[in-house]
Amino acid sequence: MDIGVRILLAFLVPQVAHVGGQEDGGHEGCVPGFQVKHYQVVYSGPFQKGQALLQVEFDDCAGNEDVKFEVSDPSFHVDGDLNLAPQRDVQYTSPVMFIHGLSAHADDMAQVEVSGLPIQSPHNLRDILGLGQTLPYRSKRSLLVPPMIITENQRAPFPRIIGKLEVSTTDIAGNVVEGPAQLVITVIDQNDNRPIFKETRYTGEVLEGSPTGTTVMTMMAFDADDPATDNAALRYNIVRQSPNNPVLNMFSIDAERGDIVTAIPPALLDRETLPTTTYELEIVAKDMAGSEVGLTGTATATITITDKNDHAPEFTHPLFEAYVNEGSTGVVVNLTVDDRDDPDTGAGRAIYSIIDGDPTQSFEIQTNPDNNEGMLSVVKPLDYEAMSLHTLFIKVENEDPLVPDVGYGPSSTATVHVKILDINEGPVFFPDPLKVTRMENIPLGSFVASLNATDPDIKQTQSIRYAVLQDPAGWLSVNPVRGTVNTSASLDRESPYVHDNKYTAVFIATDNGNPLATGTGTLVIYLEDYNDNAPYVVPSVAQVCEDAHDMNVAIVGGRDKDLPPNSAPFKIELGKQPGLDKTWQVTRVNSTHSQIMLLHSLKKANYQLPLLITDSGVPPLSNSTEVKVQVCICKKNKKMDCSSAHSHRASLLVLLATLLLALLFRLQSHHSVDNAVNLSLDRTVSHLDTPSMYVRAVCGLQLSFSYHPP
Repeated sequence: MDIGVRILLAFLVPQVAHVGGQEDGGHEGCVPGFQVKHYQVVYSGPFQKGQALLQVEFDDCAGNEDVKFEVSDPSFHVDGDLNLAPQRDVQYTSPVMFIHGLSAHADDMAQVEVSGLPIQSPHNLRDILGLGQTLPYRSKRSLLVPPMIITENQRAPFPRIIGKLEVSTTDIAGNVVEGPAQLVITVIDQNDNRPIFKETRYTGEVLEGSPTGTTVMTMMAFDADDPATDNAALRYNIVRQSPNNPVLNMFSIDAERGDIVTAIPPALLDRETLPTTTYELEIVAKDMAGSEVGLTGTATATITITDKNDHAPEFTHPLFEAYVNEGSTGVVVNLTVDDRDDPDTGAGRAIYSIIDGDPTQSFEIQTNPDNNEGMLSVVKPLDYEAMSLHTLFIKVENEDPLVPDVGYGPSSTATVHVKILDINEGPVFFPDPLKVTRMENIPLGSFVASLNATDPDIKQTQSIRYAVLQDPAGWLSVNPVRGTVNTSASLDRESPYVHDNKYTAVFIATDNGNPLATGTGTLVIYLEDYNDNAPYVVPSVAQVCEDAHDMNVAIVGGRDKDLPPNSAPFKIELGKQPGLDKTWQVTRVNSTHSQIMLLHSLKKANYQLPLLITDSGVPPLSNSTEVKVQVCICKKNKKMDCSSAHSHRASLLVLLATLLLALLFRLQSHHSVDNAVNLSLDRTVSHLDTPSMYVRAVCGLQLSFSYHPP
C-alpha cells in the first residue's frame, strides 16, 4: 500500500537568528555556531560503540552552556567533549550526516561526509535510499524516506509545503514496514551576510627603505555565511590610497590572506623624500570569492613610514663666533645643524662634543631638547689677560648609529671662535685672608698689618685705594694709599667680637677704572693674651645648717677671662680684715678650688665672707670678693629655712658713722695746716653675726693717719 506524506515548513527549527538582515555574531569578533561546518570521515570498517570519529568546533560565544546536539543518524551523538561517536556498533551509515547544535545563543548546522563506504546491493527500499543501516533495539523496522533540501530565508505565507513523499509500506520480502520515519531536511545557505572587519581602522608601520614585498600588516574580515560555500569565501582589495603619490600603488594586498605588503622599490620608500610619512588605504573585503555579485565590507588601514638613521647631521655653518665678558659664565652661542631624519627619534636627535681646543675644560656643550641645537657654555670664568681668543672644534653625531652605507662627513664638524671681552676687574687681595698675630692691649696707633691688593687688568695702568669695610669693634684704621693697618682702639682678646682668639675685619680696595671696580680682602688677627683680667670666685652664695656637725661650708673655685699662664693656679685666702681667722678657715683643694670651713657654729643669719683671690700672671692680679654664707635652720625633712635670716647692716652703719664723727672731732684739735688725714674705705659694710664683731674684721675699714708737726 502506498501512502503520501506532506511535510510542512512550520515544523522546521530556524537555523540562525537574524538581526538587521545578518546573522547574530555574539560578542565582537565571534560568530555563534559551528566554527567549521563541513567535516569528512573515511570509512575503514564498522564503527565501534564509543569510538570518536571526529571533534566538532562549536562556539555559541557565551561559554557553550546548555548546548544540545542532534545527529541526523540517531546511531551517533555528540558527547560533552564535542566528539562525534557511535552510541552502538554501526555496520553502515549514510554518506551524509547532519549535526544540529542548539543553545540559548546559537542555532546552527554542520555536515559530515562519510567516504569509502562499501557498495551495497539495492535489495530493499533502505538500500535504494542510501540508508541501508540496521536500526537495532526496535521490534519493528522503520519507514525510511529520502532527505529533502530547502533554501534559507523562505518567504511567507506559512506553513508551506516543501515536499511530498510516496513509498511502499512493504519491503522486498513482502513484510509490512511500520513505525516512525527519519526525515533529513537540509537547509541551503544563502549569501545574506556581508563581510565584517573586526575594527573599522587598523594601523601599521614599515621602516623606510624596506625591500619590496615587506609585510606591513594583515587585514581580516569575518562572514557569517557557510564557510564551505563561496558565500563566505572572501577576497581583499585596496580601492583607495591617500595620498596617491609618488605612485598610486605603493602597497598591495594578498587577495585571500589579507596581507598588506610594500609594492615599490626601497629607494622610493624614502621617508625624507615622500610627501608624507603617513598613508591611508581603504580596504574592501568581498565574499562570493570576489565575484561581482558578492557582498562587501570596508575598513581603513593607516600606514606610517618609520625613520632609520640614513642621514648624518650637518652643521649649518663651518664657523661660529661667540663673544663673552671675562669672568662670566653661561651659554655663549647656539650651534645649529640640519638632519633630514626624524628629530623625535634617535636617528634625528643630535649629540655634541668638544674634540679639541679646551685643555682646561672651561667649556661644555649640551643639546637643546626643544630645537636640537648645541648650546655652548662657559663653565669656568675666562681671563682676557691670559687668553683673549679660544678656538674650539665641535663634532655632532646622532643617538642612533648610522646605517652601514652612511658615514659622518666634514660637515659634521665645525669651528667655534670664542672672543673674550676685557672688562674692568676689581683689585685682588693676596693673601686672602691675611693672618697676623698681635698682643692685646698694644698702644693706640700700633702697626698691625700691611694690605696687598693688585689689579688684574695688567694691560691698563690703574691706582688702588683702601678703606675699612667691616670692623665690628672699631679697633682698626687703614692708610688709603699704602694699605697699612694700625690700631685706633685697644685690642681686647676677651671682647665678644673675638672668637677663638681671632678678630676678623674686612677691607675694600677700589681702582680708578671706568667703571670703578672693587675687591675685598679679609684680615684675621690672632690676639695673644695679656694678664688684664682679675680672677673671681664662684659660687657667690653658700648655705650651711645652724646646728651642723660638719663645719665644711662650701668649695669655691676661681675663674679668669685670661688664658694660662695668666689664670690658674689660683690662690684663694681670707680677706685681710683682722679677726676673720677666728671664725673662718680657707683650705686649698687643688690649683683652682679651695674649701671654706667654719671654726665654730654661727647663729641663723646671712654673712658676707671677704675673700682674696690671686691669679698666676706676671705680674699677678688679685681681686677682693665676697661669698654670701647663709646659716639656716635645717629641718628633719632636709628642707632649709633661710627666709628669716636677718642682716645687721643698719646697726653697723650707725656704728661706723659714730666712729667717723669722733675721728673728725679729734682732727679739729690740731692747728697745723700741714696735718693731713688719709682715710680710705676699701670695702662696703658687711653683714655681721653679732654687733660686737670687730668693725675692721667685718667691714674691711682701714684708717691711716700721717701727722706732720709744724
